Amino acid sequence: MKIDLKKLAILTALLGFTGFELQAQNNADVNSISTKPFQDGVNHWYHIKDEGNIVNPVENQPQYAESDYTKIADNILLFQRNNGGWPKNYDMRAILTPEQVQKVIDTKGILHTTFDNETTYTHIYYLAQVYTVTKNEAYKKGCLKGIDFIFDAQYGNGGWPQYFPLEKGYSRHITFNDGAYMGIMNLLKKIIDNDPNFAFIDAKTKNKVDKAYEKGLDCILKMQIVDNGKLTAWCQQHDEITLLPAWARKFEPPSICNGESSDIVLFLMSLDNPNEKIIKSIESAVQWFAASQIHNTRVETFDAPQFESKYKTVTKDNRVVNDPAAPPIWTRYYELGTERPLFCDRDSKYLYSLAEVSRERRVGYAWYTYSPQKVLDKYPKWQKKWAPTTAIIKQ
Repeated sequence: MKIDLKKLAILTALLGFTGFELQAQNNADVNSISTKPFQDGVNHWYHIKDEGNIVNPVENQPQYAESDYTKIADNILLFQRNNGGWPKNYDMRAILTPEQVQKVIDTKGILHTTFDNETTYTHIYYLAQVYTVTKNEAYKKGCLKGIDFIFDAQYGNGGWPQYFPLEKGYSRHITFNDGAYMGIMNLLKKIIDNDPNFAFIDAKTKNKVDKAYEKGLDCILKMQIVDNGKLTAWCQQHDEITLLPAWARKFEPPSICNGESSDIVLFLMSLDNPNEKIIKSIESAVQWFAASQIHNTRVETFDAPQFESKYKTVTKDNRVVNDPAAPPIWTRYYELGTERPLFCDRDSKYLYSLAEVSRERRVGYAWYTYSPQKVLDKYPKWQKKWAPTTAIIKQ
């Protein structure tokens, strides 16, 4: 397709791509705004094959410097879809070719937009930060449009799907995996806590944020899993209607998921003046983490013969080794009912050791986690402040 460069220049100007002068003007105010929150998407774009990408990286794709925050913000506006959300797995620092820019513009009406892989809520916060520095109205407009997308995507019960508008399959589920739900909640909390980067938000929008946040918090508490008669933790994804643990990808079964649950508990612990329900939620999860830890165990990565999977080149392998000096570790999944460490493969068959998982999934997925230790470390101080009459664990 022939690119009309004159038309392209007009389109990019309308989208607010006028960052060059602002960049020079504001370098004195800020050296850079972190793009680290986009790293998951960046890794996917460059290293995982996906035929569904709008654009794929060219060889030696150049990147803007971290300090070129207006150029990066212009990219964020370019990728923002007409409904206010973003597609996942692109590099916001990429210096796109004219052909890549045109393809992205041509697909703005495709509403395949998501919170997965730290998408949308990270873009919103970046735009807010750049607007605070530059006062470029295009960034403010894009930010507010993104916040409206969060309101539109929220279920009546308070949860959020992985993709919105809703699509078929597991993406309709309420999703904690890859930080989706808690990323939204942390963004809303920033606005509620009067983060200076959101000082421009009007009272009407702030009121809508308050309501969305409270509904989201209520939904979190309702989804905490009761297993064998006791309150435990959460699944990576919950059914959007029943709120029960649900299947996602073929190797992601309904189960108690300690990695995602750790982020939820850390969030709940950050709340001032927690009510009785929140205190019970935290203490139950802490008790579950303490009971489900695994000792004398370490996961070892080693070089192995290279092979090409459907998804990426595999050059490593993982194995579980006995190590009396190893710190406590947890598996990603625990089976509902039995509460045994659980693994799975692309055929959805339940497995009970890492060795049983195919090599592609064994090295391509995080089957073990240390995340609950962060909760256990913070618990004594939190307990002393907010629940002094109880002590679930002792250190």
